[in-house]
Amino acid sequence: MSRFAVRTGLDRLISGEAGAHLKDAAAGLILHPASVTAGLDAAADALLGAGFRLRSLFGPQHGARGEKQDNMVESAYYADPGTGLPVHSLYSDVRQPTAEMLTGIETLLFDLQDVGVRVYTFVWTMALAMEACARAGLRFVVLDRPNPVGGTVLEGPVLRAGFESFVGLHPVPLRHGLTVGELARWLNVERGIGCDLDVVPMEGWRRDMSWSETGLPWVLPSPNLPTPASCAVYPGMVLVEGTNLSEGRGTTKPFELVGAPWIDGRALALRMRAEELPGVSFRACSFEPTFQKHAGHRCGGVQIHVTDAAAFRPVRTAIALLRAARDLAPADFAWRMPPYEYEERLMPIDILWGHDGLRRGLDAEASVDEILGGVDRECATFAASTEAYRLYA
Repeated sequence: MSRFAVRTGLDRLISGEAGAHLKDAAAGLILHPASVTAGLDAAADALLGAGFRLRSLFGPQHGARGEKQDNMVESAYYADPGTGLPVHSLYSDVRQPTAEMLTGIETLLFDLQDVGVRVYTFVWTMALAMEACARAGLRFVVLDRPNPVGGTVLEGPVLRAGFESFVGLHPVPLRHGLTVGELARWLNVERGIGCDLDVVPMEGWRRDMSWSETGLPWVLPSPNLPTPASCAVYPGMVLVEGTNLSEGRGTTKPFELVGAPWIDGRALALRMRAEELPGVSFRACSFEPTFQKHAGHRCGGVQIHVTDAAAFRPVRTAIALLRAARDLAPADFAWRMPPYEYEERLMPIDILWGHDGLRRGLDAEASVDEILGGVDRECATFAASTEAYRLYA
């Protein structure tokens, strides 16, 4: 297999093999640090170098340059030091491009590396930008990229009405199995956004590909997903954000480390090994976060080691882990309280899960299977609804 087995939408656009009709349009670009060519040139620089008429840049959560380490830290307007272009923040009191931001452009390009999980806010930045383009009569163009957790497995519940937030605006499973281009196509028709949508597809990507098989370099799309290994566990371990356990932020292994000062790591590791979950092993460990939850305090916990990515089910694993942590320290375990990601009322765990079933189930000491009851049917229904919008075998 060649080094670059997959060619992204960005690379195909720059090479001229796709999207030639876009070159003469005044354009804006939604980007972040992982918006790079296969040769690691920044998207804005590469597009300008190829003769595209970029007029403005837009930054999602963590900023256009990924400079905001923590989540829920807003970005401000500034001039990009590399290109001199204005940079508009889409993670502040404004999370959708305004008419003023869109002035002077004909096309809005979207080139964000997603991680295939409903709660990762970049897809909702995309959806809101699509809505803004529909109102303004502008073309919206998705430069497609691989889903690093693959396109064959769906996990977790579909978001229910009444639990919408910036970590979930439409009824999508927790692990949705789509690329951003495919999801945009589904949103545009099935959710009635109705913008002038164009997707520049990848070449060479298959739904069962691991990241290493793509041949593409990994650039962290946000500060706490530094490696493909952190992405592998993220679809489940992101649920830890809805509790008072540390999800490993402030360490070198975010989402791979889970624990708290009151957790006995050895007991938690033994309990998790007894679950005999496929494709994963657990190591008792201690860690001290440098920021976020329990900063400066030694936490006992586990490191999650994925041994077989194809068999591993991160959502089931996360439920079992939360259940074990609660059982081992019932007086200390607690649900995180709002506000969280601009939501002031709903419990963080509920908007992460997609409804209140996980919280209520664990509070009632339900089994993992009971909590996941009906989820496979929800995922199958969603998969059927997206079939017509898929671009890759």
